[in-house]
Amino acid sequence: MNDLIAANKRRTFFLLFGFVVITLLVGVSVGSLIGNGTTGTLIALVIAAVMAFSSYWKSDKIALAVSRAHPADEQEYRRLHNLVEGLCIAGGLPKPKVYIIQDDAPNAFATGRNPKNAAIAVTTGLLHVMNRVELEGVVAHELSHIKNYDILVSTLAVTLVGTIAIVTDLTLRMMWWNGGRVARSGDRNDRNNPLALIGLVLLLLAPILAKVMQAAVSRRRETLADVSAVRMTRYPPGLISALEKLQADNTVTHSASMATAHLWIEQPMSGVKDAGRLGMWHKLFNTHPPLAERIALLREM
Repeated sequence: MNDLIAANKRRTFFLLFGFVVITLLVGVSVGSLIGNGTTGTLIALVIAAVMAFSSYWKSDKIALAVSRAHPADEQEYRRLHNLVEGLCIAGGLPKPKVYIIQDDAPNAFATGRNPKNAAIAVTTGLLHVMNRVELEGVVAHELSHIKNYDILVSTLAVTLVGTIAIVTDLTLRMMWWNGGRVARSGDRNDRNNPLALIGLVLLLLAPILAKVMQAAVSRRRETLADVSAVRMTRYPPGLISALEKLQADNTVTHSASMATAHLWIEQPMSGVKDAGRLGMWHKLFNTHPPLAERIALLREM
């Protein structure tokens, strides 16, 4: 377990490094397309530095804001607070901030940069469908993410992946409106420039590379959190029953986005359970292992 936690910390470094590399590639691509590679690279360096710094300190607040989470009132959500406090005592963790998301889909996630600066958020749908032992299993799963230091790299990915996607999208739109519609001197030479063509290809591939980074946030983290949660509660049937309810539920989590999909206990986006023609392609971008596999593993414990 300690080795896995240490590995998660190492992945945080590689995630930041990979983000800087991809951002630089995007900057070089922009520079080659506008005919000034140095300017594009410098802009990319500034963006990478600012976003890497702000992501470390503010990405948890960004994730909560994007998900429309608000603090859970201790009187109104007494059961939830009691569960969190009891499990934190059992797991030797400081109590994280507790948030509620007004969403009918049962789901939950944890965020933050370390156990002392962490938060968990659950949907109203989760509170509605889960009994006490099932809710305890879900909360233990999220607290395990905090204890195993999964939350840092997972939360960083929200901002970093989103930044790459936004920069790429803005650049391609600028190319369309300014380069594709308005004739400028030197356009013909730029279009025939091999570096410009390579830059265009990199811009098109950047969002895919960002998604690969998000997938690298590791499906193993979910399995590890499941096992850690069972150790915390000492009652595997609770989490098993919770995962079975999540498996049977087809409600889309409207508070989720592609940038935050990997944070949730269950894949939140629509289409992920599609077994039709596009099922294979959906699975390529799944941020979670199949619930059936997670349930089968817990049954073996």
